Amino acid sequence: MKYNPVEIIIRKRSGKKLTREELSFFIKSYLNNEIPEYQMAALLMAIYFKNMHPDEIQTLTEVYINSGKRITFPPDMPTVDKHSTGGVGDKISIVLAPIVAACGAKIPMISGRGLGHTGGTLDKLESIPGFRTDFSYSQFKKMVKEVGFSIIGQSKELVPADKRIYALRDVTGTVESLPLITASIMSKKIAEGAKNLVIDLKVGSGAFIKKMDKAEKLAELLMQTGKNLGQKVSVVFSNMNSSLGEYAGNALEIKECIEFLKGKKIPDIYTITKMLAVEMLMLTEIAKDRIEAGNMFGTVLENGKALEYFKRFVQAQGGNPKICDDTSLLPQSKFKIPIISSKKGWVKSIDTQAIGYALIEIGAGRKTIESQLNYAAGAYLPIKVGVFVDKNSEIGRVYCDDEIQGLSVANKIRKSFLIIPSKSEYDENYFKEMELIYGLENNLDE
Repeated sequence: MKYNPVEIIIRKRSGKKLTREELSFFIKSYLNNEIPEYQMAALLMAIYFKNMHPDEIQTLTEVYINSGKRITFPPDMPTVDKHSTGGVGDKISIVLAPIVAACGAKIPMISGRGLGHTGGTLDKLESIPGFRTDFSYSQFKKMVKEVGFSIIGQSKELVPADKRIYALRDVTGTVESLPLITASIMSKKIAEGAKNLVIDLKVGSGAFIKKMDKAEKLAELLMQTGKNLGQKVSVVFSNMNSSLGEYAGNALEIKECIEFLKGKKIPDIYTITKMLAVEMLMLTEIAKDRIEAGNMFGTVLENGKALEYFKRFVQAQGGNPKICDDTSLLPQSKFKIPIISSKKGWVKSIDTQAIGYALIEIGAGRKTIESQLNYAAGAYLPIKVGVFVDKNSEIGRVYCDDEIQGLSVANKIRKSFLIIPSKSEYDENYFKEMELIYGLENNLDE
């Protein structure tokens, strides 16, 4: 070995800046199984605690990209992608991609699996009977051109370094590291060939990023790394203090996506999806201004074109498109256990992260890399911050195949709701801040 892995770990643990050669050696040796997982985990933890210089982050991103092949599309093709930093119930990519594709853009999307307490887009899509996410880069490229978009996982060909390290981060407590988040996101998004990128940066109790100051630092790293590597990046902040939409859980979220594409108005999904779609249509210059972009968004939802694009996508990737007409074809759970409020009052806050971890216990997420998912498991969570609830009222439901586990999870979710008896002036200001601080109430129709 040219370098000693232990010395590299110690250098980073001491807060030193690693060179391009050191980072390249460590990552390549890990991929070649010359460095064991425990040393890779040690380096990840050192990065978590000691951070990285922007030059290091750019280098790490490039090392990730160069670990596999890089897809290119014709320069005149309007390619754009969206990435979310993740949250409980976040299914936006699944409705956003067909909407923007129906408006004329091409979306090459390399996505991930569940990470920590959040669900993964690939896991949700794989709850569709027959659906595949393991395609070669040439197959992926063909589907983007013919269908308008494709969503696949990192294969051996595309960003293999991030694929292995992404899974390791999930089980080593290093998910929240800003340098590792930046390199992971940007390597996939640059390697997949999209020239434009919109990032939905989640902030709040159910996100990896809890506070706006940290979110702004991550946004700066993402935009700077993208600029240095030739990609236009726009960042939108969105609120993750309540779970997104009404359902959390793989097949349950697919069902909700289909209902949304059929016209069901789900306020938070609608607002965030429209905000991101407008940004994507502006970056690609498909729309001349935000008003035109907003109109295009509304049109393809209302006339069913977005739903048709989704059906084509499901069929192209091996899934059963009949789920769009009959959602009972999706995996179904044996039990539906009510979540009952223990008191009367206003929901001041929700520990959304605790909900995410509770759902892992019934198989909606993974405890380890090898964990098997129960695609039918999840929860119905319609109550948001600021809503009034009565004592002993049903505030949600747990979907599971084990009744005892389900009762335990329902109890944990109930305890994640902080309910206060009165809505004082102070509390009204608090609720207002929770709704507006991240821009969820931007009126894009103006």
